[in-house]
Order: sequence, then structure tokens, then C-alpha cells
Amino acid sequence: MRRGINFGALCLVASVLGATGARAEVIYDPATRVFRLVGGETEYDLGIDPEGYVQSLHWGAALGAPAPLAAGPGAGAAGPDAPHQNLPQEFAGQGEGFVPEPGIKVAFSDGNRDLVLRYAGHRIAGNTLFLELRDIARPLLVTLRYDVDPATGVVSRSAVVRNGGKASVRLDQFLSATFTLPYQPDYRLSYMTGRHASEWTMNRTPVTGAATVMESRRGSTSYHANPWFSLDREGLTTEESGPVWFGALGWSGSWRIGVGRDLFGRVRMAGGFNPYDFAWTLKPGETLESPVFHVGYSDHGRGGAARLMHRFVNGSILPEGSRTRPRKVLYNSWEATGFDVTEAGQMALAEKAASIGVERFVMDDGWFGARDSDRAGLGDWSPSRTKFPNGLKPLIDKVARLGMEFGLWVEPEMVNADSALYRAHPDWVMNFPGRPRTEARNQLVLNLARTDVRDHVLAALDRLLSENNIRFIKWDYNRTWSEPGWPERAAGDQQRIYVDYVRNLYFILAELRRRHPGVEFEACSSGGGRVDLGILRYSDQVWTSDNTDPFERLAMQGNFTSAYPASVMMAWTTEWGDPGASLEYRFLSAMQGGLGIGNDLNAWTPQDFRTAKAMVAAYKRVRATVQHGELYRLAPPDGTTPYSDTLYVAADRAQAVWFHMGHSVAVRDNVGPVLLRGLDADGVYAAAMIDGGALPEGIPAKASGAWWMSRGGVVPLKGQYAGVAVVLSRQ
Repeated sequence: MRRGINFGALCLVASVLGATGARAEVIYDPATRVFRLVGGETEYDLGIDPEGYVQSLHWGAALGAPAPLAAGPGAGAAGPDAPHQNLPQEFAGQGEGFVPEPGIKVAFSDGNRDLVLRYAGHRIAGNTLFLELRDIARPLLVTLRYDVDPATGVVSRSAVVRNGGKASVRLDQFLSATFTLPYQPDYRLSYMTGRHASEWTMNRTPVTGAATVMESRRGSTSYHANPWFSLDREGLTTEESGPVWFGALGWSGSWRIGVGRDLFGRVRMAGGFNPYDFAWTLKPGETLESPVFHVGYSDHGRGGAARLMHRFVNGSILPEGSRTRPRKVLYNSWEATGFDVTEAGQMALAEKAASIGVERFVMDDGWFGARDSDRAGLGDWSPSRTKFPNGLKPLIDKVARLGMEFGLWVEPEMVNADSALYRAHPDWVMNFPGRPRTEARNQLVLNLARTDVRDHVLAALDRLLSENNIRFIKWDYNRTWSEPGWPERAAGDQQRIYVDYVRNLYFILAELRRRHPGVEFEACSSGGGRVDLGILRYSDQVWTSDNTDPFERLAMQGNFTSAYPASVMMAWTTEWGDPGASLEYRFLSAMQGGLGIGNDLNAWTPQDFRTAKAMVAAYKRVRATVQHGELYRLAPPDGTTPYSDTLYVAADRAQAVWFHMGHSVAVRDNVGPVLLRGLDADGVYAAAMIDGGALPEGIPAKASGAWWMSRGGVVPLKGQYAGVAVVLSRQ
């Protein structure tokens, strides 16, 4: 058994061997009543104290054996507080004087709001622990689920509450998980916020007694904050060393994560459904399941934490898992045509796209119904009879003859008031009777929580995919909620809309994937407004931001990959941003994720086509390493240096790609060596410029991995928007 863990005959141990040979173990010692969840190089432990409270004991590096862990009484009450308030409970109810963030708040039918959860039993199945908690007097049960990932040690936490009584119970708050870390004086929280075209802004702040709350109240994931966090220790943790605790919530609706210190200085974290405007009437025998909260730990700094999360997402979250194929180079027609879509115009663009090596041609908005502007047509998912008199088949056949797959843009959760769907079913949108129906971007939100709406959307998309050889869907979502009413439900059940909407969204995507297994999906929300580990279970990639300025995207992409892998991050070349940025620079920026091209090809010169063709061919030679390799952020694009440096290393370390990007570099800026990481120290690597050009003087033609990591390379860049990429190939 790994690391010598052996409790003898007293222990219950279940283990699972991952695809890479890594092992996950769930170990229970009935003598100490301690559970140890071990995977990768990490460990998450909890125990049952003499009164039956389940306490958090350890979250961090694997402890080995023996590990003298036990859940005991608390350190005493804090002044006038109740005696149990200071316990580091694993998932507390709001009761018995517990005022830190509880996992669950309820109101029973007689007005009682006191809920005290204690251990009632457990079950271990492979690398999964099911832990049952029960109220001390009422038949309300909460089952906590822990899944341990063998490769990374990431623990996936969720909860199910069941009403075992004969009267309804109102849930006012129900979270996925709560976590506790012991006192240290220097915890620091990192989280990301933003707005449209300015997503993925990294924030770092000390953890204090004033809790930091990250949330969305908008019905969807949102730009405002992303459901990801990391904790490290200021002054101790760097990019590549020191402790980092991290986590991400798998939910695409309204969510909340809170982080703060309790009266004893411990860090308490809690996350799940946002209690804002949330209420759920749990009828007798009914259950409610929370979203999943995925958390992990690394001893190797922020970079090590990010690489663990990348491996976890690629291997355990994405629909194809370890079988995920590299993202294809795509072209999207939006910036070339807008709503002025014609069959002939799209065919002409497809010919140009094929000539530079594009593999997937995507027709964006403007192809359906009366869609000549953003004021009409949403909801009517049939090709425009004037634009495509013979349907989509002639265009799709043309794209196929050019050697490309065909993709299509849709926005199926929305509807224009000027549409056949809305005229037939005005009741299908979210609304409160007698109140305004607020439009944003000239559209309303369909109430996907309704079964009939869900089934209609599924049928419309299923028909579209069944009748046409479409291999890719760009699924957009261009506004947040207003008036989230559901008048067809009883008053006490209308707020279920926040949960049932997202459940039905997932149902549609899962069913479409089942019926059309060759179709890939991209999640988009006016940019990066719906990126989370929930939607990524059903989407192969995500749209990162509508901001495609090549320099600003470097910072966005650097922050994005703190939480999510480059394999899902779409990055495009367009005309956005400073017109002084060359096409080569735009490609080098976009080649650091899944490469897309959104330029107006009708405006390109012959030289532009030659440049693009060479860069697309170069990207195809390195994309497996970029999308699925180990990512090292050598120098962040945060303005602290005149350059940013990003390195991707293949899993077998046979190839590495180093992007060295500058912006407004002064002539007299000192240029030091950039030390690479993650290479095979004993291997010999040949260097080549990604564009086939001559190597700079500071880059040797061949050197050992040890040389690259201890001496590095020097590439002086001068002027506006200068950049290079160096490919290292092990000999």
C-alpha cells in the first residue's frame, strides 16, 4: 500500500488505481474514527468526535503513517459564544449557536430553524466515501460524498439532503461543502473577477476576519466573478514553490464562495448554491443534490496547483476525458459578415479559410429565421429561406469538399419578441405576471426550467443536427436574468428556477451528445461569462473573451490558465486592438490556446494569407504540447517586466514550446536569460524558431535540458508588439 499506510485488521481501506498507475485510497480506522482520503501527493482527512460531530482534521500534503489524527473537543468557547461554535465541523447545520457559515439552513413546518447534524453512518465504495449526517431529533438526513482523483488527489465534494419526515421543510441555504484550515498568520486568497471584454482579472488579498465573498446572482456563472479560488501563504508561496490550496465549483447557475477567518484565526471556506433569492421546499421523501465542489492541494506553488487542475480537468471533467482530441483550427465568419450572411458569401469565405489550413469552418449569427439584426429571429432555428433557399446542405457540402468540418452558432436559451416562437408561446419566457419583461440585447430569457421549454429546445437542436452534417456547435448565451418568475409553479416552488434551469441545460447538452456523439460543443456567453467545471462536463471548449486584443489577451490567458487548461481556452486572431500589432504577433498570442481565426479574410492581402498559412502549419506541429502539456508561466504579462514568457512542455518532455512576448520594449531595456523549467535534464534539445527563421544569437542550436533550465535563453526584442516562439525538440 502506498507510503506504508497500514492500520492492520482494524482498518477499512478501499483503493482505486488510475489510468496512469496513481492510486486513490479511502481509509477508515474504527478505533480512532478517522477517515483518510489519499490521492496523488495529497491527503484530506476528517474524523468523528465523541459527541458525533464530524470535524475537519487535515487538508494538505500526504502524511504517511503513522498519522496521529483524532477529532476531539474544541478549544473552549470564545467568550459568550456557545460551546460548539468553535468546532471545525465538516458540514454544520444552522443550529446550536453555530454562527460561522453553515452548510445548510432550514425552516421546519412548525417554525423551528434549529438543525444539528451528527454522524449517522458511512459507506466506502472504491475511491468514494459516502458520509451520512442526521439531525439529533428530526428525520432530516444529509449525505456527503467525497470522490478522490487518483492522478491529482483532487477531492470532489457534494451533498444530498433528504426529508424523511411527513411535513415539508424549507431550505434557505444549501451548500456543496465547507472547509477549514488551521491557523496561520499569512494566508492569502486569489480569485478572478471581471466584466464584458475584461474578464479574468486576478485579485490577491490577505484572508481576514472580514469574509471575502465571490458570487454570481445573475442566474449564470457570470463575468463578475469566476467560481474558482486559491489560497497560499504570503512570503512563503511563489509561482513554483510553497503550499497552495485551490478549488472550483462545478455549477453554471447562481453560486457563492466565501472565505474568511473565524474567531480562532482558522480559515473557513464555503461554497455552493447562492442563497440570494434561493428557497426550496423539500417535500416528504424528496431530495436535493448540491453542485460539486472540487478542491486540491499542491506543494509546488501556484504553477503546480494550476498544472494539477489542468490534469484533473483534462482527465476527469471534459466529456472525452483522457481521449480528448486536440482542438481543431477553426475559422468563424462573424467579423467578416455580421448579420449580412449569404450562401455565396459564406462559400467564398470557406475557400479562403481552407487555403490557410483551417480545419473547421463555423458560420456565426445571421443564418436563421428573420435574423437580419439582433432584434428578430432568436428562437426560430431553421435556415433563412431567403439566404439559404436550399437549406444548409449546399454550404455544408462545399465546406466538406474543401476538407473542413462545418460548425454553426446558436443561442437556444434566448428569444426575440419578434420571432415565431415568442408569438406562439409568450408564456415560455421568465416573467412575473403584471410586471415588465425587461429586454437586454433585444432578447428575453426562455424559462428552461419548464419541461416543455426544455423539450422544445432539445427537439429543435436535435432536428438541426439530424438534418445537417454539423460537427460543431458554438452555444452562446448573451444576457443574464431579470424577472426570474415561474408563474406556472406554486408560489413556494417558483425559486426552484435557479436549480431546475441549470439541470435542464445540462440535460439538453448531455442528450445532444448522446444522440450525436461526433459533434463538439463550445460554451460561450458574450465572452467568458459561462466558464466553470459544470458546463465543462458537456463542452469541449469555451470562448474566453470577446476581447481579442493580442496583448491584453496575454494577461487574460495567463490568469485563465491559473484555473482552467489551455485545452479548453479558445484564442483568436482578429483585428481587435492596436492596429500596429502585426499578424505574426496576433498569431503568437492566439497559438497559446486553441487557435481560432476571426479576421475578415476578404480584407487580407496575399502576404497575410502566406503568413497565416505558415503560422497555422506551425501551430499544428505544436498544438498537442500547447493544449495538453505542462504549463509554466515563466514571467507573467503583468507589467512587472517588459516581456512575458510562457512555456509548454509535452507530457513525455520530448517537445517544449517557449513563447517570448514583448510590448513597447525600450531600446535600452536590459535583457536577461529566461530560465526554462520542466525539461528532461539529461536530454539534449534542438532549438528552432516556430516560423522557421534564424535562431537569435542568444539561443543555442542544441543544449541539454539542464543547460536550458540553469542558463536559459536570451532573446532581445525591440519596439512595439514584438514576439517569438522557440520550439525545443529532444534528440
